[in-house]
Amino acid sequence: MQIKFLGTGGAFDTDYLNSAALLDFRGIHLLIDCGFTVFPALVKKSLITKVDHIILTHLHNDHCGSLANLLLYKYTIEKAKPPVILYPSESFRQQLYNFLKIQVKDPDKYAEFVPLEQFEGITAVDTFGQHSEGMQTYAYIFEEDSYRYVYSGDLGKPEALFEKLEKMSSKQTYVFHDITFNPENTGHTYYKKLLPYLNGLDMFGYHCDPTQNPSDNPIRLVFFEKDLMA
Repeated sequence: MQIKFLGTGGAFDTDYLNSAALLDFRGIHLLIDCGFTVFPALVKKSLITKVDHIILTHLHNDHCGSLANLLLYKYTIEKAKPPVILYPSESFRQQLYNFLKIQVKDPDKYAEFVPLEQFEGITAVDTFGQHSEGMQTYAYIFEEDSYRYVYSGDLGKPEALFEKLEKMSSKQTYVFHDITFNPENTGHTYYKKLLPYLNGLDMFGYHCDPTQNPSDNPIRLVFFEKDLMA
């Protein structure tokens, strides 16, 4: 299992591109989120041919804004098999389907929609309303052999995610968590709220402007970890 980030910025941190990652996992190449900078980043880095599975944390534009571009490219330019989109719930699939239908008319022509429960090793954590009021969001836990990766998505309240982790078996765990350095930004997790969870976990922050990183923050930022960047 290997993760490479295509960007680590928030919606307005365009210099650092939208937060998204490509995960090599159980024989597939899984794209986690596909915001408006992700499609051009995949093309620029010659990684677009690798993408065969896709999973989304939520439907804000900086997490799904270039998904239609990606699907159309795979179909019309690559003439490749449609990517598999894994979805954690039927209601989320319907929201995503309706979103894509506006852009590609027939989403089933460009993607295969598969329930997440049919794919081994991925656990969805329902974080409804914990990023944006009334909005469906998900965090994901990926497990392979003796270790796991945790991807928070956008999450203002981290308690539910870490409570889930505490109930899981002991494994080497790497947590990739959205982070904010502004305590008034309640849609993301203020870095000091993550400090109680550092013990025993390798944690990395993303979805931020790294130039705003305070000197007392002990959480490593993905942006500065070159081996985590695509």
